[in-house]
Amino acid sequence: MLPVYICEDEENVRGIQRECLEKQIMIEGYDMEVALCSGSPLEILEAVREAPGRGIYFLDVELKGEAMDGFALGREIRKLDPRGFLVYVTAYGNLAFETFRYHLEALDYIVKESREKMEEGLRQSLFVITQRMRAEQGERREYFSVKVMDVVKHVPMDEILFFEATARTHRIALHGMNDWFDFIGSLRELEGQLGSRFLRTHRAYLVNVDQIAELDLKGREIRMKNGERCLFSRNVKGALLGRM
Repeated sequence: MLPVYICEDEENVRGIQRECLEKQIMIEGYDMEVALCSGSPLEILEAVREAPGRGIYFLDVELKGEAMDGFALGREIRKLDPRGFLVYVTAYGNLAFETFRYHLEALDYIVKESREKMEEGLRQSLFVITQRMRAEQGERREYFSVKVMDVVKHVPMDEILFFEATARTHRIALHGMNDWFDFIGSLRELEGQLGSRFLRTHRAYLVNVDQIAELDLKGREIRMKNGERCLFSRNVKGALLGRM
């Protein structure tokens, strides 16, 4: 899930931006969440340091009373998150060129001419980011996509450890390196869909063979690379050893 950060010095504008982004994320089912909405650039940077990874940043340029402006904040964010999406939301349209001078590679520059134009710019930015993410996924990695409640999750295939049939009828739990959630489905359908990378080791488990660390042959347990464990049946022991 992509975290969204908002840094805006006017409290009422922060509220409008947060409301607009959260509403659009919910409506479109984007795999994103507003992680922090603040007027303090230092608070934004601290949050990014504590949760490293790719994010989306909506930044004001003029941050009154703060030690750095939005361009300086963008430079610091780039050090922590080189592939993050920077979007500037400001009243100063004539400063757009500054994003190039600072080599910030900003995705967009939204001018706060009116609430309507600002909100349209925010919505368009989320749409463009989603399109870029999908294009990148197609170029470099395979993803497993599934709808969970009102959100479409996109999990890299190589980060999935195993799928587990839960005690709830027709519910499957995905165990990932960075995620866990359950959804409606069946292991039989997943087995046919996901191909040879995954092996049905037990009636309740479909395992990513590349994520297996070791086998306990006596206890018929599989230890995954993150330490999680699942089971394998006696009749798949040979196939499992062969794949490893």
